[in-house]
Amino acid sequence: MYEKVSSQNGGPLSNETLQAIYREIMSGSLALEKPLKIAYMGPPASFSNIAALKKFGSSVRYLPVNTITEVFAEVEHGRADYGVVPIENSIEGAINYTLDMFMESDLKICSEISLEISHNLLAKCRMDQIKRIYSNPNVIGQCRMWLEANLPRVELIEVTSTTKAAEMAVKERGAAAIGSGLAAECYGLNILARSIEDSPHNMTRFLVIGKTENKPTGKDKTSIMFSVKDRVGALHDMLVPFKKNRINLTKIESRPSKKKVWEYRFFVDMIGHHEDVRIKKAIKELEGICTNLKILGSYPQDRPYPSTKGRA
Repeated sequence: MYEKVSSQNGGPLSNETLQAIYREIMSGSLALEKPLKIAYMGPPASFSNIAALKKFGSSVRYLPVNTITEVFAEVEHGRADYGVVPIENSIEGAINYTLDMFMESDLKICSEISLEISHNLLAKCRMDQIKRIYSNPNVIGQCRMWLEANLPRVELIEVTSTTKAAEMAVKERGAAAIGSGLAAECYGLNILARSIEDSPHNMTRFLVIGKTENKPTGKDKTSIMFSVKDRVGALHDMLVPFKKNRINLTKIESRPSKKKVWEYRFFVDMIGHHEDVRIKKAIKELEGICTNLKILGSYPQDRPYPSTKGRA
C-alpha cells in the first residue's frame, strides 16, 4: 500500500506524510474490525515502541513489558495479538536473546520492521549547564565521538534504557539524556542536538511475531531454523541446496543449541515464500542433512521508506 501511494504521489505532500496518513487510516480500520493489542519491550517511548507505532499506528492498544521473553509469553497466552521484538542492529549485530526464544516458541514471524535509529541529546537546561548525561550503555557507545568532541567533561551515567534516562533528566537539575524524539515529547524535554550517533547508518530490524501465517505476496522473505551435527563439511552441505535452487540468502546466524555440547542451531533468512517451488525443494533437501528444521515464517519484505529520524 505504501509503495502504491508513493508511486502515485504527485505532491505537494511528501511520501512520508502520505504514508503516515495511510498508516493511521489502516490502524483505525483494524481497530474497528477487532481491537488489537500489541506487546513490545518497554517502557513507552523505547525504540521498540517506535517500531510498533510505525507498523500498527496509534489506534491499537499497546502493552509494554520488561523483557523479550515476556513479549513472547503475552502473545503465546493470547493476552496480545502480536508482539514486536528486535532481531538485529546494523552496528551491534544479532539480538541473540530473540534468536534463542525461537528455539522454544511456536510463534511465527508475521512481518519485519526496519527502523532508522537516531539518538538525540535531551534536556530541560541549556547545553552549557549539563553536568551529567544518562543513557543506555550501548547508546552511549554509539555516540562516543560526538560526546568527546562536544561535552568532554560531562559525567556519563549508564541506565537500563533511554526512557529511564529521560525520566532522570526530568527529575535532576543539570541532567540530560540521550534518547528518541518520542521520549522528548513524552517527558517534555527539549532536543538540544539531533542525530548525535557516530555512524550515520544505524538501523535496527524488528520482527512482528504472532500465530498467523501469511500468503505469498510476490515480495516475501522466509526465515528458518535448524540444527546440524558436528562433522566435517556440515556447513558446506547446508548451503548446497540453496545454491542449487538459486535462492538468495540474506542472513545466516548460529547459536549454541543449549541441549548438546557443540551442537548449533542455524537461523537463515532467504528471499521468497516457503510455498515457492524452489524454496520448497531446497527445504526438502535440507531436511535430509539436518535436524529440527522449523519454518519460522514467511512475510513481506520491509521497504526502505523515507527516514523517520525526526521522531526516532
